[in-house]
Amino acid sequence: MSRLIYLENCFSTNDEIIALVNKDEPTAVFTFNQTQGRGQYGNIWKCSPNQNLAYTLAVETSKINISDTSLNYYTAIIVRNFLANLTHAKVLIKWPNDLILNSKKVGGILIEKKKIEQNTYLLIGIGINVLQTDFSDLPKAGSILSATGFSFELEKFAEIFHQFVDAELRNIPAEDQILEIYNQYLFGRDKVSVFETAKMRQNGIIKSADRDGFLWIDLENEGLKKFFHKEIEMLY
Repeated sequence: MSRLIYLENCFSTNDEIIALVNKDEPTAVFTFNQTQGRGQYGNIWKCSPNQNLAYTLAVETSKINISDTSLNYYTAIIVRNFLANLTHAKVLIKWPNDLILNSKKVGGILIEKKKIEQNTYLLIGIGINVLQTDFSDLPKAGSILSATGFSFELEKFAEIFHQFVDAELRNIPAEDQILEIYNQYLFGRDKVSVFETAKMRQNGIIKSADRDGFLWIDLENEGLKKFFHKEIEMLY
């Protein structure tokens, strides 16, 4: 199994792991006090201290035999399965990489590619809200505790999560299977929702995500169209 390193605090686990990578084995770091966490496309991942998990696993690109999009999908599936197994609650994936537990966003993923010394690594960053209960400024967010009532000891939670992620990444399925499973758990799929872009707001139905990272939506006024991340927002 890969190394797991605890950090008492840090700006970002995705940044911190760069100095800790070991070329001979995959390395993971985690903290419960991340002060400058990042989401995709420059978004900020806010993390209350000592209530939530920030985790990053560094893996050489040569050890991952699927596309970047498929890895993003598969990582979301891994986190979804872990949360579902742990809580026995309804867990879905909001395209492209948010985890929705009982209708609340409790987790997110940021995967970056970095060259460290002579090797290129995938930094698989995952944030999970575990014990936080105050989301007064984030009405769509929640934690495992606030969404299910289940409370976990953070260090044990991190260790079990790492074991699960490490094992699942050693047994990556075929890309067609990943896409099928991802769409099976896609939040809002085949249901009427309200969508907004810079130019319009209208009803639509999510049909599927594709292997190139696009989301296909059947819009009320425009028919079936595809969108990339940040081109459209689902209002829920």
